[in-house]
Amino acid sequence: MTDEAAAPTIQTVQRAALILNAFTVSRPHLSLNEITTHLGASKATAHRYTKALRAANLLRYDERTALYSLGPQVLTLAATARAGLPIVTTAEPFLERLVKLTDETAVLSVWDGEGAVVVRCADNTDQLVRISVRAGARLDLTGSAQGRVFCALLPPGQVASLPRVLRGRPELRRELDLIRTHGVSTNSPTLNGVRTLAAPVFEGETLTATLAVIGTTVRIPDAIDSDIARTLVKVAGELSAQLGT
Repeated sequence: MTDEAAAPTIQTVQRAALILNAFTVSRPHLSLNEITTHLGASKATAHRYTKALRAANLLRYDERTALYSLGPQVLTLAATARAGLPIVTTAEPFLERLVKLTDETAVLSVWDGEGAVVVRCADNTDQLVRISVRAGARLDLTGSAQGRVFCALLPPGQVASLPRVLRGRPELRRELDLIRTHGVSTNSPTLNGVRTLAAPVFEGETLTATLAVIGTTVRIPDAIDSDIARTLVKVAGELSAQLGT
């Protein structure tokens, strides 16, 4: 295929990517007018592309609101992409070891630019109460132990919404300081009886992931110096050392 013949195909891919990239966590729904503006083309062209993306399940359209959102196929692609991250392969034996040492579920999460996303979960199948987390699940920025680790340890500016979130929340400021000091975060939602402990994973000097242990509040203490917390920090440190070599 000549460069001239390939040009329209390249433009088609670029335009489709522009439309998909227009959606963000803060703006998950867009109108056709908004998509048209972002695409920088005519409304007819934008409509033609959205129709093709809907046919591929990359976009969905809500007739009631006349708004578009990302389709289910995007979730599949995202989960596949995250599963291919080098850290996932490296972390596998550490996740399994953490399960054996704690008898609880172990979870690996990464930062995708806007929040913590689960990329691997190793659950303890021997437990009477089995806790599992879906790969691809997005975790609450400040309501999850993993999200708080990223808030505490990512360089300033990488968590764009953090300054706004911290206003009027001195308790969160104190908790982030404790995470920086002790290297572990704890979260215990009062409604579901589940507790999460999370620790940072570094690649050299760069925070690259969080390693977490999840279990019931009966089995996992909330103390950051408990045996489970110390085990978590130790295994996360060993994974960091492996990534740094």
